[in-house]
Amino acid sequence: MEITFYNKTGHPQIYLSVENDNSFYTWDGHAVAYVYDDKIYGWRGKHIGWYIDGIIFDLHGYRVGSIKEKCPYSVYSEYSKYSKYSRYSRYSRYSPYSKPSFSSSYSNTDLIDFITQDKA
Repeated sequence: MEITFYNKTGHPQIYLSVENDNSFYTWDGHAVAYVYDDKIYGWRGKHIGWYIDGIIFDLHGYRVGSIKEKCPYSVYSEYSKYSKYSRYSRYSRYSPYSKPSFSSSYSNTDLIDFITQDKA
C-alpha cells in the first residue's frame, strides 16, 4: 500500500510505501526517510519529525504535509510514479527529540525540502 502526502498548497510531493518498511519516497523513486513508531527519521538516522494521524509535523510541531483527507485545501491529482530505486542501507537512528505541542499551522519549509533533509 502507498499513501500520498500533500504539501500545504495541496500538491502531491511524496508517498509512504508501507510494504517497504514504511519508507518515504519522492516521485522520482528515491527512498529518503522512514517512519519508526510515530517518528520520522532521515535515511542517515537523524530524527526529523513526527507522523501522527495522517499528518507530518516538523520538530517544532508545525505541519509540513498531510494525506488527502487531512489537507485543509483541495488537492491536485497525483503524478505518475517512477519505479523505485534500490534503497541504501539505513544508518543507525539517533536519539529522538521530545514531542512538541502540535499546531494546526503550517511550517515555512516545503514538504519535499523537509523530507529530503537527511537523505543518503
